[in-house]
Amino acid sequence: MNTTIGSTPLSEKFSPPSRRIIAVDLARGLAIAGVVLFHVVWDLEFTGLISGVARHPLWLMFGRSLAGSFMVLVGISFVLAHRGRIRWPAFRRRLAIIIAAAAAITAITYIVFPHSFIYFGILHAIAAATVASLIFVRTSAALCLAAGIAIFALPFLTASPIFDTRWLAWIGFASRLPQSNDFVPIFPWVGLTLMGMSVAKWAITSRLDITMERYQPSGLVANMVANWGRKSLAIYLIHQPVLLALIIPLSWLIRAR
Repeated sequence: MNTTIGSTPLSEKFSPPSRRIIAVDLARGLAIAGVVLFHVVWDLEFTGLISGVARHPLWLMFGRSLAGSFMVLVGISFVLAHRGRIRWPAFRRRLAIIIAAAAAITAITYIVFPHSFIYFGILHAIAAATVASLIFVRTSAALCLAAGIAIFALPFLTASPIFDTRWLAWIGFASRLPQSNDFVPIFPWVGLTLMGMSVAKWAITSRLDITMERYQPSGLVANMVANWGRKSLAIYLIHQPVLLALIIPLSWLIRAR
């Protein structure tokens, strides 16, 4: 049976999977580099080596922009990875890894920061966005954009104390947020993923994805950043323990002088 969207067969609506688009890896690599930089500053302030930077509104806005970049890239990557058909083994494997990593982050931060542990951070949001992407992958770019805008806008229009506990705040409608070192609720953040899907669908319709596939970065820096993008999850998981292992002894050494 030939599945269609409207009058257009899926085989025509979505291009088959092809070469990796390095520009997406570069964007993700820059984003993860920004995350490492953000946490370097956070760790320096946490250990008392600097003050007045990590919680400055502009620095916090920088951190939020990084989270937003990742959520948009989730949508773009999902559409590009599953052109033509859903690659179920890869989908299940990636989702399982993200869920396991998110659970590990929650468990570790609960031990280290029991009053501000990460109960729904960026990895939790990416897992939710991955499921949402599966729901919207066969819809039009216009519908993805409309749904994305609606999901993004709703929490700015309504909130209720009913959602103020950690059991419900992750949805995104809390009037008073429980404390957390990283909080990325479904509303509004998954809306950015659907907007990213809209962009990718438009690129495929315009055949821009084929043009971008031909782009291969040259030079050591570009290839290094693209490699960071391909390994962004591993970098995210290990960078904080490494940073703290370096910065905490440094703070002890400086104070001992």
